[in-house]
Amino acid sequence: MANADSNHASIGAVVAGFGLSLVLTALSFGAVMSGLVPRDQQLATIVVLAVLQLLAQLVFFLHLGTAPEQRNTTVIFILTTLLIATVVSGSLWVMHNANANMTPMQMSVEMAKSRE
Repeated sequence: MANADSNHASIGAVVAGFGLSLVLTALSFGAVMSGLVPRDQQLATIVVLAVLQLLAQLVFFLHLGTAPEQRNTTVIFILTTLLIATVVSGSLWVMHNANANMTPMQMSVEMAKSRE
């Protein structure tokens, strides 16, 4: 049953996205298990393949794009990503500053007594 709603992809596009996701997953698995990728480059390879898979899933399954009917979804996704990045980076900054400013210095008992 074909959906007349333009916000939904066709069956062919969903199958293509699923196939691409499977191929990228198999490549990630193969990069580690086959030994063809040197050990010091495996993490970078997996990260690149993961980002490609994320982009494929955003385009094929979440329908992000520049078409007029996709702009609302794309803008909401970008704003949500920025909000999450702001909360995470702000939390890390606060935790770092709290750790740097509230951790007691290495001080001997004699030094502590001399400060009194």
